[in-house]
Amino acid sequence: MTTVEGTCDPAFSNVRDVFERGFAEGREVGAAVAVYAGGRKVVDLWGGVADHRTGRAWEAGTPCFAFSCTKAVTATAALLLAERGAYDVDGPVTEWWPEYGVRGKEGTTAAHLLSHQAGLPAFARPVSAEEAADAPARAAELAAQEPEWTPGDGHGYHALTYGWLAGEIVRRLSGGRTVGEFAREEFTGDLDLWIGAPDDVIERAAKLTARRPKPDGEGAPAGGGSGTAARPAGGATAGGAEPGGAGRDGDVLARLAGAYTDPQSPFNRAINNPHPGKGGYNNPVVLRAGWPSAGMLTTAPGLAGFYRDLIAGRVLKPDTLRAAVKPRVSGPDRTMLVDSAFGLGYMRPAAVFLTPAAGRDSAFGHTGAGGSIGLGDPEAGLALAYLPNLMGDALSGDLRAYGLVEAAYSALAS
Repeated sequence: MTTVEGTCDPAFSNVRDVFERGFAEGREVGAAVAVYAGGRKVVDLWGGVADHRTGRAWEAGTPCFAFSCTKAVTATAALLLAERGAYDVDGPVTEWWPEYGVRGKEGTTAAHLLSHQAGLPAFARPVSAEEAADAPARAAELAAQEPEWTPGDGHGYHALTYGWLAGEIVRRLSGGRTVGEFAREEFTGDLDLWIGAPDDVIERAAKLTARRPKPDGEGAPAGGGSGTAARPAGGATAGGAEPGGAGRDGDVLARLAGAYTDPQSPFNRAINNPHPGKGGYNNPVVLRAGWPSAGMLTTAPGLAGFYRDLIAGRVLKPDTLRAAVKPRVSGPDRTMLVDSAFGLGYMRPAAVFLTPAAGRDSAFGHTGAGGSIGLGDPEAGLALAYLPNLMGDALSGDLRAYGLVEAAYSALAS
């Protein structure tokens, strides 16, 4: 029987119930969830195994790889520079990145980079994990590349390239700092959150796995695979499923499955290149590099604390945040083949960012491949993060995060 540890305000006991049920039903190996309500920490829970190979337990300060949850931090760094007047979000990229204005990209704006409209969802050639560690070189490579659609003409999820596009805003306009350096110096320094982690943090981090456990009381984890490859939809944990709705078994999942297995599909090319190399996303090369699209190690309180500070106006001014979360694009996604909605880097409620009805007008954040989520809601005063090390099977509808989000909103309403 897995013991869940930590603290939980009695008013949010339903969040604990949902979290514990995940372990009891064999849907977790190790995981953590944290919730702030009105700036107060009301949930800080963890349990299970951080490393299935050694049996190392998940502890209070165990960091976990958060995949595309990283993008919200990268976007925030870029937006903070815009707020300070370093550039115009709706102005041309060529004003501060002149080399970018070639091969049909002359009209690209910073907003296009931040809202997945740049038309560069994948590299044109295979890129290794070692090459991906060189952010200036990867940004230059994308700057020289021909877009797959006219920038601004529709949107498609830039699963990995997003980091080197939006991250270049930060590098060029902050004196050469990486996203991880800028974020830590400017707004995440008090949080357990790293984009480019030191070795001691990597050593104690949870190890991602696909080894699915049996329900509590039925034996040890079973199954195979390292679980270190990204799962669809590069951050879309629900794979387009609506809770309890027909979308879960309709042609949305069939199209996703086909795109995931077709090596030439935009979706496959976007989520699998660069390849993380040996060990997948447990690879220290990736974790040290801190890819600004999907390279963050963090704890659940660290990620939830980021959203707590963001919605409280301690990172961006309230007007800046309101403008940033306003949807810039919504509808069919050219890469993921399901509906998505984005502001300036933040996901908004859609098939790939499921929220209960209470959060559909005001919730924002970002999901991560495998099941993780970071969410903020300024109207509800809610900040939440959930981090699992068991890679979710998105093709069958991984709704672990949704259950916790739903429970948190329910507690607020009671």
